[in-house]
Amino acid sequence: MPKNRAFLLSLVVIGTLAAGLPARAADFYRGKMLTIVVGFSPAGGYDNYARNLARYIGNHIPGNPTVIVQNMPGAGSLTSVRYLNLTAPKDGTVMTIFNPGLVTQSIVQPDKVQLDFRRYAWIGVVTPDTRVCYGYDDHGPKTWDQLLHGKQFILGSTGKGSGNYINGATLREVFHAPVKQIMGYPGSAEQRLAIEQGALDGDCGSYSSIPQDWIDKGLVHAFVRFTKSRPSEIPQSAVYIGTFAKDDQQRQLINLLNGGDEVGRPFIMSSDVPADHIAIMRKAFDDTMKDPKFLADMAKEQLPVHPLTGQQAEAIVKELISAPPAVVAAAKPIYE
Repeated sequence: MPKNRAFLLSLVVIGTLAAGLPARAADFYRGKMLTIVVGFSPAGGYDNYARNLARYIGNHIPGNPTVIVQNMPGAGSLTSVRYLNLTAPKDGTVMTIFNPGLVTQSIVQPDKVQLDFRRYAWIGVVTPDTRVCYGYDDHGPKTWDQLLHGKQFILGSTGKGSGNYINGATLREVFHAPVKQIMGYPGSAEQRLAIEQGALDGDCGSYSSIPQDWIDKGLVHAFVRFTKSRPSEIPQSAVYIGTFAKDDQQRQLINLLNGGDEVGRPFIMSSDVPADHIAIMRKAFDDTMKDPKFLADMAKEQLPVHPLTGQQAEAIVKELISAPPAVVAAAKPIYE
């Protein structure tokens, strides 16, 4: 080998090792296609986050792979999670964004979900999920008191275990509010259409997924939220649900039911993906969260970005799974 070529090759190897990546791992993604699987239909909140990430994360992966988005709705996004460890490639070219309410369901109904979320590779979280319940126009409640003493509040959902189902079921089962939930909607886009048409009275879901024109026109009346902190964009009318808890066990139950919101927009991979490929993806994710162009696009679309690393997300999941048995037992009626 010519001396100058050998010298250049040695510089490449040294640079790669300095970055903390094996030479073969750093070059793995060159010419590859990375697929981000969305557990819901197009045009919803999860889909928007995935497509924005897809536009930029490839720039932060060595080899700059092509990145595409694939929608795989089903079972409240459980189908997309199971796909990772069943038939998806295990080489680090597939990751999924899903409803983190499944984490709580896996604790409360392990026989139905049959997944241990500690056994997935958590790549990162774009933002916690600040969720609210709201009545639309004159169809639903505008205050907590109207919820408890008004007419039946009709909501839609993709299925049990989805975030909006858990939120609505919490109102019904914990606080005995007159809430009816209709299952089977493929995603939030279909639910929004049903809300506009009057088939549903409102929704419980991520505030960032509510159409901005609804908010601007005063059609959204958010009366309760599911996180203690209230970002500036959330109206004061959305009172923290823990305010209405009657005792410590009820407060612990609320924390368990809504703990998944802390990892609100999560991206995960199969635990069988090689560790060095996971390290590459985690770094690329973290770098994307600091990318000025990515942040500008997210701000333009009014999509919050308050990222967590994969390691931070794993710690939250481990804490949720350690919930006391009595609290877990109290959560079971929410899923039945």
